[in-house]
Amino acid sequence: MTAKTVRCTLNKLVNNQREITAVFAALADPTRRRIVARLANREECPVKALAKPFRISPPAISRHLRVLEKARLIERRRIGRVHFIRARPDGLKAAQRWVNECAVGWEFSFDALDNLLRIEQREEKKSWSPTSR
Repeated sequence: MTAKTVRCTLNKLVNNQREITAVFAALADPTRRRIVARLANREECPVKALAKPFRISPPAISRHLRVLEKARLIERRRIGRVHFIRARPDGLKAAQRWVNECAVGWEFSFDALDNLLRIEQREEKKSWSPTSR
């Protein structure tokens, strides 16, 4: 590997970690998770209609939307004074890949542990069987 390749790979890893961290930080708040869940079932929604079931102020909703927008989980478009919000499914892909990689690692670890326990149990049965004495 050349220095340029290493630097490029390292930058991708760092940027990817920032993206994943932003997504998880945005989804750490229950209000933002509910906003994303509401948007998942529709194409687009005006901010006023989106904010209706939440008992928080309009500035608070705006702050939540800015966090989600910064994490690239939603996108906004304006028509005059009305802001329309829609979910960005691609925003979850980096975090989804990270979770899948962790799950694969855990599954491998559990499979390896399971195999080790089976081998140990077989060895134990052999050492305690009446034919071995």
